[in-house]
Amino acid sequence: MSVAERTAVSPSARAVRLARVREIASAYVALTKPRIMLFLLFTAYSAMIVAHRGLPDIQSTIVCLIGLALSSGGSAAVNMWYDRDIDAVMSRTAERPLPSGLVKPWHALALGLTLGVLSVLVFWVFDDPLAAVFSAVGYVYYAVVYTMWLKRRTPQNIVIGGGAGAFPPLVGWAAATGHQSAAAWVMFAVIFLWTPPHFWALALYKNKDYVRAGIPMMPVVRGAVVTKVQMFVYAMLLLAASVLLAPSVRHPIVFVASALVFGFVFLSSTWRLLRTSAVDAEAKQAKRTFLQSLMYLPAVFGAAVLCTLL
Repeated sequence: MSVAERTAVSPSARAVRLARVREIASAYVALTKPRIMLFLLFTAYSAMIVAHRGLPDIQSTIVCLIGLALSSGGSAAVNMWYDRDIDAVMSRTAERPLPSGLVKPWHALALGLTLGVLSVLVFWVFDDPLAAVFSAVGYVYYAVVYTMWLKRRTPQNIVIGGGAGAFPPLVGWAAATGHQSAAAWVMFAVIFLWTPPHFWALALYKNKDYVRAGIPMMPVVRGAVVTKVQMFVYAMLLLAASVLLAPSVRHPIVFVASALVFGFVFLSSTWRLLRTSAVDAEAKQAKRTFLQSLMYLPAVFGAAVLCTLL
């Protein structure tokens, strides 16, 4: 090949290499489950605002969000490393970085462990040791207790494991104040009680995936009816728990009214799901319930923020 020919093809080759680099970089970002991370950061920052009865200072905010992002991303990477075998056989996870071959397993593990250590260091050095402790416990809870112990062993995996996603308000509260309070634990309880109906709704309309992967999710082990009954019960408990946050905001009556509206909307969705028996209709309603659950938690925490700031 002549010099002119090599020169002619080199831009195309560079474009291919650049596209490959971007693809791999995106895969490493995907290891941290960024959409879930943003959700966790939102709940932590909401707790900081409620704890401060206003906007927290910039330094505490930045440190908390960075530290929690490292912890969340690290535990997510460990989760993907450990679950790479079952991710490969589930349709909704088959394109994740490890099953697709874009990232080597030990790279994912190394990234997860490194981010977890950095999270503790960030909190310990720049914020508060209590925040570092809660961040570390949340990391271990998700990466080890839920992923390695509960997920493949018990249909209560989501119930017990729900505590992992509930730690960010505790981290945020500790980062903002240096201590904990009943309100922080109420926010923890809201997320904890929200998790089962949220994930079981997903498991109902993705049931074949979990059967194929051999994961003992509640619909797989106990069936759809039992699952739907428990979802409705958790939705009732969730509604009751949410109003307990009222004394911690500036406008408790407005918050209670908002929380009741959001709670009854979600509760009615779980009730409609419970009343649905036809397979196709059940799958559609389960998907609707899952999507409504995605809106519920931001709505309640957003209401708490607005009723604190305004």
